[in-house]
Amino acid sequence: MAGAAAEQRRLATVVESWLGRPVLIVGDAMLDEWRFADSDRLCREAPAPVLTLRRRISAAGGAANTAVNVATLGGRAVLVAPVGADVAGDELHDCLDRAGVWDRTVSHSGRHTPVKRRMLAGNQILLREDSGDPDDALDPDGISQLLTALDCATEELRAAAGGEAPTLVVCDYGLGALPAPVRAWLVEQRERYATVALDAHDLADWRGLAPTVVTPSFAEATRLLARAGGESRPTHGVDLHLEHPDSDPSDGPSELTVGAAPGGTRADGVAVAAADADGDRPGPVGEPTASEGRVALTGDGLSVTGTGVTVNTEAGAGVDRAVLAESRLAELHAHTGADVVAVTLDTEGAVVGGADGERRRSHSTPVPASHAVGAGDAYLAAMTLALAADAPLPTAAQLAQLAATITVSDTGTCVCLRDDLLAALDMSPETGGHPALVGTDELDAIVAEHRDAGRSVVFTNGCFDVLHRGHVRYLEQARALGDLLIVAVNSDGSVRRLKGPDRPVNPVEDRGALLAALSCVDHVVVFEEDSPAALIEAVRPDVYVKGGDYPPELVPEAPLVRRLGGQVRTLGYVPDRSTSAIIERIRSHSQDASAHATDREPDATSSVEASVPDPSLSTRTQQS
Repeated sequence: MAGAAAEQRRLATVVESWLGRPVLIVGDAMLDEWRFADSDRLCREAPAPVLTLRRRISAAGGAANTAVNVATLGGRAVLVAPVGADVAGDELHDCLDRAGVWDRTVSHSGRHTPVKRRMLAGNQILLREDSGDPDDALDPDGISQLLTALDCATEELRAAAGGEAPTLVVCDYGLGALPAPVRAWLVEQRERYATVALDAHDLADWRGLAPTVVTPSFAEATRLLARAGGESRPTHGVDLHLEHPDSDPSDGPSELTVGAAPGGTRADGVAVAAADADGDRPGPVGEPTASEGRVALTGDGLSVTGTGVTVNTEAGAGVDRAVLAESRLAELHAHTGADVVAVTLDTEGAVVGGADGERRRSHSTPVPASHAVGAGDAYLAAMTLALAADAPLPTAAQLAQLAATITVSDTGTCVCLRDDLLAALDMSPETGGHPALVGTDELDAIVAEHRDAGRSVVFTNGCFDVLHRGHVRYLEQARALGDLLIVAVNSDGSVRRLKGPDRPVNPVEDRGALLAALSCVDHVVVFEEDSPAALIEAVRPDVYVKGGDYPPELVPEAPLVRRLGGQVRTLGYVPDRSTSAIIERIRSHSQDASAHATDREPDATSSVEASVPDPSLSTRTQQS
């Protein structure tokens, strides 16, 4: 349990570290429209339901939804995209404004904003109507305006970030927002961006970009491999070959047939015919016939339909999409030039690989298709922000999958909020996502963040060896003096020097964990010195609190605190509630029990030992 809590705190620290990170998103922006209707009868003209519209929702889609997710996760998002000068464009601008995205879209009167309209009854999608023709190419003037917007937005982000190079996210869904001149410009300007993420239906269009990360779906990854003509790789004893149709749909998964490679060997050892003299290859052995039907390849190699991948039950037995994707990661790295390749597997999670061969498999929970619209945008946004914040690959993959997973609880376009992500990590957004137990290196950043927000900082220190009611009341009173309470705890070595060789009773790990569990304590830090002076210099508390019945003038740290502009307060303990008194009582009861045992069962050795006074029982008046 402690390990899981530490992992959650580590992930939350990454979420906090990307707060305000500058991100430029460019690509195909669209409007998602959801129409919810009721239906209780069929029409007389045809076997079709009669729908009564109850409500309508508009949301950002495509590159616009990626920008929304970057903003809601805490990044500073700027969107550059061509948008039509129409009603849908106006609605899209409103969606961006509500999410806090810096809207740098370029309006074009001769171009329609792409819209995906979904009609639902009982949360079941009955039909989808798409508008916005991908063949409506940008004219030279439109391309010039888009390039100018890109250049200006890049410099705007750099200036806002104090000269830091921004992150770039490219969302190319084949809807005409990124024609060849724009792609060429982005490739040429690659050095202006620290981290580059690419999500494209056709990855082959982006050779030379050298992205940090690509996030193809399984269909998009296999499309690239099929076109690249890469060699097949053995998996589970089957030399798998990827066949692909000549034409691809502009939206949605493409059909992929998995079977044994032509000219190779099937799983049952039967040889496969090689190409004939004309160069025409036979289809993969195991290709289902019309009478056999098709099954979709899933985690167990058998069941449901609708994934865009078809296999023969014999050829595909024991093979799943994750295994197939992982076996081709090296080729995907080579063909895309990306440092990180994340192949998304919709309801089955993702397979992520780094250029150094590091692998990560993440999992998701199957949900209705109407719940998962835009989940890939949340995944892309979180993955990009984590990598831009220099998070390790396993951490980035874990946060990306979590962001996508927690957004699919209901019908609609998926958006992940930073507070929801922190809540999923059991971290309160009020504390900024920082863990309760922090190191001295983290303290400066934490205090600066709260000071920027106008919050006052209260600081106290002590051994807190045996946590008791007096400590809790004292810390609650200290917390009431400001907005943030930081407790500095003496290390074990420091306690021994101050209290004697028989202390502490509890190690610093236990003392720190108990303090961190108190709701009144925001952060706990351990210090090695006998005095907290160095920490006081670093924190510069607004209020410094000590326990005791003496006046603040007698507190040794008082002159330092006042020199730094803070005030000193002393708070009394609950009577008869001190660490020393509790330890005395425990040892006294232990002695009484030993004496009674001696009376009942006389024993020479026990009598001698009981009569020897324990030097550790001397009265201690100094409180923890």
